[in-house]
Amino acid sequence: MEKELRLATVEDAVQYQLFLLTPKQASEHHQEILQSYIEKILTHFAPILVSYIWQNQPFNLKYKPAKDNIPAHIGGLTKFGDNIEDEWFIVYLLREITKEFPELAARVDDNDGEFLLIEAADYLPKWLNPENSINRVFLHHGELCIIPLKNFPGKDTLLPVANPTLLQALKLLSTHSGDFVATKSIRTAVYKRISGYPEKIQTSLHQAHCYLPVGAAAVLKQRPGLVSAAVQAFYLRDPFDLTACRIFKAFPPETRIMTSVTFTKCLYAQLVQQSFVPDRRSGYSLPPRSHPDYKAYELGMKLAHGFEILCSKCSSAFHDSNKHASSGPLWDNFLNSLKKNNYFKGELEGSAQYLDKLHMAENYFQQTVINPQSSVVRSPGEEIMSILKATNLEDFGKEACSLPPEDDDDWLEITPDALEQILKEARGTSASASTSNEEEQNCDLTEVTRSMKAFMSKVSTHEGAEMPWTSSEAPVNFDIDAFTDALDKILGTTSEELDSDDLEEEEEFEFLDSDEELKTDDQGETPSQADTVESLRSYMDEMDSELASTNIGKSFTTQPGMIEPGKGSLSPNTESDLKDDIGAGAADSTPVDIDLNLVANLLESYTAQAGLAGPVSNILQSMGIHLPENTDHKPH
Repeated sequence: MEKELRLATVEDAVQYQLFLLTPKQASEHHQEILQSYIEKILTHFAPILVSYIWQNQPFNLKYKPAKDNIPAHIGGLTKFGDNIEDEWFIVYLLREITKEFPELAARVDDNDGEFLLIEAADYLPKWLNPENSINRVFLHHGELCIIPLKNFPGKDTLLPVANPTLLQALKLLSTHSGDFVATKSIRTAVYKRISGYPEKIQTSLHQAHCYLPVGAAAVLKQRPGLVSAAVQAFYLRDPFDLTACRIFKAFPPETRIMTSVTFTKCLYAQLVQQSFVPDRRSGYSLPPRSHPDYKAYELGMKLAHGFEILCSKCSSAFHDSNKHASSGPLWDNFLNSLKKNNYFKGELEGSAQYLDKLHMAENYFQQTVINPQSSVVRSPGEEIMSILKATNLEDFGKEACSLPPEDDDDWLEITPDALEQILKEARGTSASASTSNEEEQNCDLTEVTRSMKAFMSKVSTHEGAEMPWTSSEAPVNFDIDAFTDALDKILGTTSEELDSDDLEEEEEFEFLDSDEELKTDDQGETPSQADTVESLRSYMDEMDSELASTNIGKSFTTQPGMIEPGKGSLSPNTESDLKDDIGAGAADSTPVDIDLNLVANLLESYTAQAGLAGPVSNILQSMGIHLPENTDHKPH
């Protein structure tokens, strides 16, 4: 049913679908129409897809026939693994696709569900939750659309009472798409995550020098994307994989040369951060750590192990089915699209750089445009062996003297201040360090108490507690139903409208009532609201009288200046007399300074956190309050 369309069941994978909102009546040609859209999309976005290095699997589109209530569409699934940026890059692609082809509507989710809504969780309407969000979230005309629960504004057509089916949702989008554009705050939160593309692709790359076997260097020159398969093979190796690395058959160490390899930052971090000692029988020895090229030797050794593991899993009887299809009108359109979008970056036709880029484009064209529906997918090891067979390795030893400089990898290390800044930006409260320090120095304790009181007055349920928003941050939304419910509760609450907390409190109070009241309840009489309030007061008075005979009162700070004029400060005798009076229930107790006790307890809890995350800092920071460090307990 539609549930299988809703969630990508594969861990760390994103699932996406593109639906044609204006399908042609001739259903027998529907597959051809959708297939033509696959070719148009992959050709149009080829300039940024050809050179993109994916963590696990590339963006792919295939025709999906109609099934149950799911219409025929095109879609795909991509495993992004540890690199979450691949998932958001696909969201960017889908948004751009719906801009370029407005007759298409896209939806996307992963194993967490509607992750676009998760990204904008702070700005979602209260009615929207995981249970009723099915078939409501789409990308259309390059905008995020959310189909609401209620009527169309100014329309007579009613939305379905329950969750809309996919066919109903697509029909609504095709006729009233402008009515469903998400609010600006929701769209801003989502678009912020995909801002910067396609320029952001280059900033996510890292170039490093590697001392690699000449065969591996040749493979990466023709297929730079295979670096991810090699890194993953090494990163996820097991003892059985390493048995193939005792004696290197495909990538012997004596053929190593110095070359430049382009990684994504995620792949580079995975390769660098793993400690590994090669088998002595492999022939891969490392220089001393003080050697200026030690890192290049180590990176090359690890990559070579990854390539060897991939080739060891390749069947010796594989068929090289890589046929160049660089001819015909489809290839001509594909090549013209590349030139139009400056894929070759001004390289002269026929030059070495031009031919390298052209060969990468041919591989992309063969794999994604010509045979997107092919059930026979070559493994990375088969691709590597195919490239090695077709490449002359003698010309690759000359480039070591003209390598581009490698990138600095200082980004691997992060200071506490930089981490704090990243967290602030993620929360949407980014500010300069000087500004935040100034705010901490000017921290107003009255603001702390005001915010905590506002927090305590908010609604708290099993789904969590609402955080108070400042007037500058909170959007103005008037919910008529919520306003009516609030009036009903003020003017007279019925038993059905009481929440679970109210019912539990009533049960507790009724349990503490006298025997006579219990008898009246047994007779079927319902206590009035006044009786309930009186019972509560009686209960509180009894509790006060019990607490008055204890020392709990001494743990609170009382308000100063509340002693009667002329009495001055309390002497020990007076204090003793006061205890006797309290025990007798005849003395007037001094009011407790609630604000002072609140601040004192908060600061004591904040100090106990010792600079780590805790309840006080988490609650106050969520309300925009940053307490300064406790310098009183700092060692000098």
